[in-house]
Amino acid sequence: MTPSAALTLTADRRRSTGETHQALYPLLPRSGRPLSIPAARHAEQARLEAAIFQRVCALGGLSEHPLGIVRVSPQEDLLTLQLVDEPFVISHWIDFVYPRVGGDAGDDPRDRVSGVPGLRSSREAGGIRLYWPGMAGAVLLRGFNPRWWDRIADRREGVYGSLLRHADWTGVEQAAYTAQVAHPFEPSALLSPLFRRIRLTAGPGPVNSTDTWTFKKGVRLETTDGPPCPVLIRLLTQGPCALGWQVTRKVCTCMCDHSHASVGCTVDFHDPATGRPVWYANLKWGRTLDNRRLETVAGLNRAAFA
Repeated sequence: MTPSAALTLTADRRRSTGETHQALYPLLPRSGRPLSIPAARHAEQARLEAAIFQRVCALGGLSEHPLGIVRVSPQEDLLTLQLVDEPFVISHWIDFVYPRVGGDAGDDPRDRVSGVPGLRSSREAGGIRLYWPGMAGAVLLRGFNPRWWDRIADRREGVYGSLLRHADWTGVEQAAYTAQVAHPFEPSALLSPLFRRIRLTAGPGPVNSTDTWTFKKGVRLETTDGPPCPVLIRLLTQGPCALGWQVTRKVCTCMCDHSHASVGCTVDFHDPATGRPVWYANLKWGRTLDNRRLETVAGLNRAAFA
């Protein structure tokens, strides 16, 4: 196989995950087929990825890497994420994924726990392992000094309470998890595959942010400075790494050179596997990493250890 042919066989996966060709080359099948992206093997793995994905979307536009994720390395029973090597990113992840119990918030037990109910963390192989006690699957965070995670989490213990010291699930967390699993439109079948392809939502500019939330029977996916729609559509609908989604409606200005091209784009997808819709929007804010944004990042890095 020639080097150029090998590059072609890993191209879609590299664009979807941010992995390097050098890392992917040994994984190429002997058949000469392009490299695909494995799905989560267990339902618990998919639910864990979806729960984390939904929580960390609040990072906003402070980096060129959506959700602070530089690279995704997907395996059937493990998802490894390389995060931006900045304390503010680690602080954000801790603040949004660690579980904490609030007051009586109504009849739905999911409203009593913020963060990811039942989530626990441990130091492993130079990174931080996020997992659910007694369940299959994990998410491994790498790319930063793991001692940052310990320092920041220790300083947050007064906010989170004693949940992080529990080796097993607490009753309130188990109730929240059970209620989520029982929901008729539990979104992990859509969100886990998206999380494993998060890099395809990154646009070419220096600032990228991606958000997702459940809406009615489907999922809304939003970027503020995403990629050209033809690129994203192809990666989701066609090719070795695609999800097989279908486009049902599109309002796209990506190929337009008129002044109204900044109004944004919308693409409605249908997932045949689940029968559910995904509504995508690229707001096209055109943000830059200006001095004010750099000052904000510097301040957040200082505050991470405060």
